[in-house]
Amino acid sequence: MNENLARSWKESYSPNEAGQEQQTVVKVHKKNWITIGEKVLYSGVSAMLIAASIYVVSFASSTDTLNRELQSLEQSVQHQKVTNEGLVYEKKQLSRPERITRIAKENGLKVQDTRVEQATAFKNN
Repeated sequence: MNENLARSWKESYSPNEAGQEQQTVVKVHKKNWITIGEKVLYSGVSAMLIAASIYVVSFASSTDTLNRELQSLEQSVQHQKVTNEGLVYEKKQLSRPERITRIAKENGLKVQDTRVEQATAFKNN
């Protein structure tokens, strides 16, 4: 019996017919460099950073648009102020007493030793 056992053992470990030893295939599991949990965390953080970047860029863009509109309005207000000042000056020139008396004389009105003064409006409450 020992002899049979020794033969069976010898046959199982003996080289095969081609003269080579029998090779066993061993599956090696590669260990991942990054775990699944880390991948989820990194993906989440990356998504948050991208969202924050988009928000910052859109906020800067809207702020820039508002600043441009504000500058445009300030320019139009400045232009209107200059126009108003010109009109006030023209009004003062047209309402001078000398001009009024000259136009009155040209249109046939007689001004006799009267004193022409500029009228001012009074506000009655």
